[in-house]
Amino acid sequence: MARRPTTIAIPSLGSLDKAAGRIGTLLTQALRDAIAKGELKPGEALPSTRALANSLDIARSTVIEAFHQLHAEGYLVSRARRGTMVANLCAVDDLRASGSRSQPSQSAPHLPKNVARLAGVASTLRPQRAEPFAIAHPAGAVAPDDKWRRLGNRIRATRSAAPSGYTDPKGLLDLRIAIADYVRKARAVKCQPDQVIISAGTQQGLFLAATVLLSEGDFVWAEDPAYPAIVAILENFQVSVTRIPVDAQGIDIEQGVAACPRARVAFVTPSHQYPLGMPLSMTRRNALLAWARQNNSWIVEDDYDSELRYAGHPFPSLQGLDPARVIYIGTMSKTMFSSMRLGYVIAPPPLVDAFAGARALIDRHSPTADQHVLAQYMKGGHFEAHIRRIRVAYAERRAALIAALERELPSWVSLQSSDQGTHLVLWLPAGFDDVKFAGEAAESGLVVRPISSMYHASPPPRSGLMLGFGGFSVEHLRKAVLQLRDVLDASKQVMGDLKKQPRAGDLRAKRPAPGTS
Repeated sequence: MARRPTTIAIPSLGSLDKAAGRIGTLLTQALRDAIAKGELKPGEALPSTRALANSLDIARSTVIEAFHQLHAEGYLVSRARRGTMVANLCAVDDLRASGSRSQPSQSAPHLPKNVARLAGVASTLRPQRAEPFAIAHPAGAVAPDDKWRRLGNRIRATRSAAPSGYTDPKGLLDLRIAIADYVRKARAVKCQPDQVIISAGTQQGLFLAATVLLSEGDFVWAEDPAYPAIVAILENFQVSVTRIPVDAQGIDIEQGVAACPRARVAFVTPSHQYPLGMPLSMTRRNALLAWARQNNSWIVEDDYDSELRYAGHPFPSLQGLDPARVIYIGTMSKTMFSSMRLGYVIAPPPLVDAFAGARALIDRHSPTADQHVLAQYMKGGHFEAHIRRIRVAYAERRAALIAALERELPSWVSLQSSDQGTHLVLWLPAGFDDVKFAGEAAESGLVVRPISSMYHASPPPRSGLMLGFGGFSVEHLRKAVLQLRDVLDASKQVMGDLKKQPRAGDLRAKRPAPGTS
């Protein structure tokens, strides 16, 4: 049975000036222009003459006359039991081209100043291809198991997860209770469920924090190097950002105080500095909190992957040390999967309503059905079991990647030591262009993220590569290291004495200061 074509709306007909007279001529020209401009495409059905006449409040005979004229010109055809359609002829393309040429020339509109900046953000945050060393592509042993799928199917079939109206912008209460209980046990976070605001992940959490805490012209601390999204977010708020250098102990509080003592907010990644990987030392944590208390400042703690630690005991959250001054941000993107788009903000009580209002302005709230599923997944103990399982899988992949890098790569590269997360940092020699090399690697099917572009300092103190291991099997990672070795060998940047140096039998994970080479 032939598929019935869809009858479509024709928005441009709404501008017909019936008071001007000669409505039939105006209607014919309007339909002709709609076809020439591509508003009506070949094969699409037009409304019936009766329906179109009723919608335009004109005589049906006027519409019939216009259709007859366009039939004669070849713009329209009629099909038995299918009505009147736009002609599916090659000539229509010529008509469209001539129609566009016949329009009076107009200068392009002046683009707002934010267009170029936001287009750059879209390019910077474009998702990576799911190829070796890409970050945040869970697969295989680290993907959610069948319990997640079965639980989701069952809950979505119940009345509680059925389609409904708008709900609380802070999120589903059951999920907020589960998250408050989880972060209390796992991260020593001190909060009540009412302080939890469900977000669409880390980036939205950071955006909410900036919306609530910052005003135009405020002074702000951010790490150097830093997560590209927080840099883009702060640029959006027209604030004065001071980038504070990072060393082996994390963000350097003394340098921050010297450069900008009166900052309104400090945005930090204390558990696992992004991108370099070191934790903020306890001495620096205490110094950061002391500075915030003395200056009545806020701290935004981005705790994006603290669950994925492979050695030692993790530091407690900053929030647990000063719940009144720290906004804590967590996400499910690293532990579950990025496309879930669920995370959370834990705000001090005086800020909770403001965060809820900011969330309501952006997109009201996260999808309710997904929140129901995650709440039950956490309540049933499946989430913590899932984390234990993926931590073992990630640790195996990480160890395999380190061993392969030590075995295969030249001795003039070095590894940044890190016991957490789903990526490693590979440092390159002084003067090596990591951005250019990332392009060379992409041509060989590898996705590496250059470190230098995340620095504000110019020139960047160091060149390096982020190598993600979370989404790839051990065998896949070993093969990818061989590809990386070949790309390094072939790089035109590798010249002279570097080519003479031996393979990295002595390559070991080191923690060099970011300002040295």
